[in-house]
Amino acid sequence: MPYLLLALAIAAEVCATTCLKLTDGFSRLLPSVAVVLGYALSFALLGRALRAIPVSVAYAVWSGAGTAAVAAIGVAAFGESMGRLQWLGIALVIAGVVVLNLRGGH
Repeated sequence: MPYLLLALAIAAEVCATTCLKLTDGFSRLLPSVAVVLGYALSFALLGRALRAIPVSVAYAVWSGAGTAAVAAIGVAAFGESMGRLQWLGIALVIAGVVVLNLRGGH
């Protein structure tokens, strides 16, 4: 159950960050509301997940997965470009998350 809460927290954060791009500097109401609600939900779910998952693991997974997902959405949905070096950086973030989880801290 804690990892389900963490996955939902990641999804809420990714949605909120994606909507952040759509706010046009917080000048558009609906995306702005979605950002605030998405981040609030994400932090609430992350807080619940932290009851059972060590903060070092949970935050690494939350931020790493969110970073990778938002980067992919940026490329797919917004036509942003990423070179090999940027993709390498994303791969290193994911590798770091995997290594933290292999440590067996949970």
